[in-house]
Amino acid sequence: MKSFNRRSAVTMAAAALLLAGCGGGSGGAGADGGASSGGKVTVEWWSIHNIEPMLGVWKGLVKEYEAQHPNVTIKMNAMNVENFKSKLTTVTQSGKAPHLFHTWGGGVLAQQVEAGLVKDLTADIAPWSGTLSPVALQSYQVDGKTYGVPHDIGMVGFWYNKKLFAKAGIDAPPATWTEFLDDVKKLKAAGIAPIALAGKAKWPGHYYWAYLAMRVAGLDALKQAAETKSFENPDFVTAGRKLKELVDLQPFQQGFLGADYDKPDGQAAAIGNGKAAMELMGQWAPSVQRDTSTDLGEDLGFFPFPAVEGGKGTATDAFGGGGGIAVGADAPPEAVDFLRFISQPDNHRKGVKTGAIFPAVKGTEDAVTDRHAKLVTESLSKATGYQLYLDQAYPPAVGQQVNDSVAELIAGSKTPEQVVADITTAAKSE
Repeated sequence: MKSFNRRSAVTMAAAALLLAGCGGGSGGAGADGGASSGGKVTVEWWSIHNIEPMLGVWKGLVKEYEAQHPNVTIKMNAMNVENFKSKLTTVTQSGKAPHLFHTWGGGVLAQQVEAGLVKDLTADIAPWSGTLSPVALQSYQVDGKTYGVPHDIGMVGFWYNKKLFAKAGIDAPPATWTEFLDDVKKLKAAGIAPIALAGKAKWPGHYYWAYLAMRVAGLDALKQAAETKSFENPDFVTAGRKLKELVDLQPFQQGFLGADYDKPDGQAAAIGNGKAAMELMGQWAPSVQRDTSTDLGEDLGFFPFPAVEGGKGTATDAFGGGGGIAVGADAPPEAVDFLRFISQPDNHRKGVKTGAIFPAVKGTEDAVTDRHAKLVTESLSKATGYQLYLDQAYPPAVGQQVNDSVAELIAGSKTPEQVVADITTAAKSE
């Protein structure tokens, strides 16, 4: 079994990946009305999609684009995430970088923007940026400007075993935090572990605090905390207390503090094997459950994180991450034009059909065929706001502190007040 690492496979990037632009040139107008370098042009593209099915989709689109633009060569370098990070670090130190490169947005992208290493795409993509999902685009915007184009978006929510819910007398997913806690009690009373959690991995635990912070304080409060470098907001303390209410019910599977996410005795397997009723996880959850245990099929349901009564947040705000492509500061105009090409609805739909990515372009939702993917897509289509994973949205050191402090809260060694104090200390040290 191939080990799953959400930090690398889905969202995390190293702070060292501050990229320097390379290449360049300017000239007349391209076929779409945009600028063109003129003459022969090679666009270097580094991607983390190095396996099927997305590798084949990208290669096919490269061939199509090159056929339409005989003067342009798209040199694609597809590698796994760890090699991608390592190679970019080396290349950056030598003062070079690819024209196009994968980005997860958030704090690392913001650092790259501050260093002047990535291109402001706001004006370049203005003619077609309206075709992109506004929710997906948010992760690649800094100070109101756009520095990346999304090609994937996902969402964290509760995946649950319908049979175990029915056994506990629960006939519908909870809509509020109070209902959620009540359902946890019902599951425990029925002899069922309510929640599977990979306590050892830490990052799955931060989802609870992050969502509660969103529901109690609202998205704006999380953004303001990043700007002021202070998380000592009473609402964030309340979020921690809400999480402690859950922890005090002892809802997690036996041995959760030492559990990994994708191991045979880990979080995903506990759901697939019916040893726990639900997990708070991203859109990849069903596939990891299948890889580590069994496929629950129609018995696996999905529901958004519940609303918190009296909270300032909106119940339809979503939390998650995805993937996008950024452009080196000095990349040729053809690099942006290629982004336009692969972001056209019909071309984006080719990737969505494989199930490897989720719709980041408007009108491509019809390409989703997997029943579980449809559940996530339907929830995302109703999203009124979007928050990137906190361990990606904030600078790496701050994100790591969020993971560490929340893990300590869940383990009972840190108070809600200490959590916000420690995250604030990390933020101010940046």
